[in-house]
This record gives sequence, structure tokens and C-alpha cells, in this order.
Amino acid sequence: MLDSAGVARDVSSIVNDFTPETIGPDLLAKLKAADLAKLPALSASERIGSPISRTGHFICIGLNYADHAAETGAAIPSEPIIFSKAPSALQGPNDDVMLPKGSVKSDWEVELAVVIGKAAEYVSEAEALSHVLGYAICNDMSEREYQIERGGQWIKGKSAPTFGPLGPWLVTPDEVKDVQNLAMELDLNGQPAQRGSTKTMIFGVAHLISYTSRFMRLEPGDVITTGTPPGVGMGRKPPLYLKTGDTMRLSIAGLGEQRQKVVAHHTA
Repeated sequence: MLDSAGVARDVSSIVNDFTPETIGPDLLAKLKAADLAKLPALSASERIGSPISRTGHFICIGLNYADHAAETGAAIPSEPIIFSKAPSALQGPNDDVMLPKGSVKSDWEVELAVVIGKAAEYVSEAEALSHVLGYAICNDMSEREYQIERGGQWIKGKSAPTFGPLGPWLVTPDEVKDVQNLAMELDLNGQPAQRGSTKTMIFGVAHLISYTSRFMRLEPGDVITTGTPPGVGMGRKPPLYLKTGDTMRLSIAGLGEQRQKVVAHHTA
């Protein structure tokens, strides 16, 4: 947990880990009441993992930015497009991204992720944001050949190990002034690739939570990653895809920054 000076503090004396079983309003109340100055400070060199240890559902929303739909030549959807990533894709924000074996069309996508803190089933749009534990950056990594050319089901191109970097922080809603007006960036090898804002979402965060809760019960720890602005590799002419040695830097205003290096597939 970050204190007011930006120092990371060890809160393991309050909670052993951030899991679907431990996160929620009660935990937030304990953390807010804690005297952070009395908790151990962490070294700046400490590895940062995902802000949640695991997720039951890793839900994605497709073509949710009008300017991204335009660059891909896709029609504006009349309802949110929902698909999934495998929960095993979840990883830390600065860990290496590993290309799948034989991949030639792996792509990047900076996205705003929502982490659910309270179960949601048939919630209204007016109530939807009360079910949010916090917001984070997600790189919704995508292997476009697997996603588009392998017989359907986008989950095929979204689920490789390391294809879900999340974090560095889980920022509680009280720290986010306007979730529908956050600047978003992704640089590839030090050059601008994606520039956008959550204000160009076709379906806003509250609508996405409400809509998704009609089709499944959202539970604490579930992640909804809400779509990407323009600038993905698939949208370029000609397309540009990731290769071993590439680097990515992602940021969303107020949510921190991710940095990843692309590596060849290897067995962990």
C-alpha cells in the first residue's frame, strides 16, 4: 500500500494476500484505518506483482472505443462485446511478456481494468460503481492470428501465459476523480503507439458492469478490462506486431505505469 509520500508499505500484518476471499469493503476499511507509518517500508527495487493474486473471471470488452473500432474497420457495436482471457494469463505489471510458440501476430492493448469488490448480479447502472474495489492498468495482450484466423472464439488469442499484466496499483474509486476522462498511453520501443482517453468509450464503466451482471454473477476479485483506444499493431498499415526484444511502456492518468520486455517462449 502506498502512503501519502508514495512509499510502499508492507501490509501483510493486516492481510496475508489480496485474494477473492480477502478483498472487499471490510479489507478496505482496515487498510484505511491503519497507521502506515508504523508498517515496514519496502525497497524501491522490490518486484511488484499483480495487485490481486488470482481472479475467477478475467472478462474483456471488445471494440469499446469508437476511434479503435474505426482503425480496425469494424462497425460500432450495438451492445458490449464480451469475451474472456484465461485467469492464468494474469501477471505482474513489469514482468516479461512471453510470445507463444510460433507467434507472428502478437499485439498490445493498453486498457483500463476494473476489479470487482462486491458481488454483482442484475445490478442497475446507478448502483454499478458501488461494486468496484478499484481500477488498474491492464495490457490486454492479443495474438491476432489465434484470435481471428483460428476458427473463432477470441479467447484463443488472449490467454497465453503472461498475456494479462495488471497493475502496478489497484487504485480505489475515491482516488479517481472521473473514470470516464483518463488519458491513456502506450509506447513501443520508446516511440508513441497508443494515445487515447477513456472519454471515447462507447459503453462506460457503469454500463459495462451492469450489462455484464445480467449474464453472469460478478464476484470479488473478478477483472473487467474495458477496451483499448487506437494505435494497436493490427490497425497499422502495414500491420506491426511484437518481436523478441521489444519493450512497452503503458500508463493511465492516476493509475501508474507498466513496463514490459518481450521475450521468446520458454518453459517456466
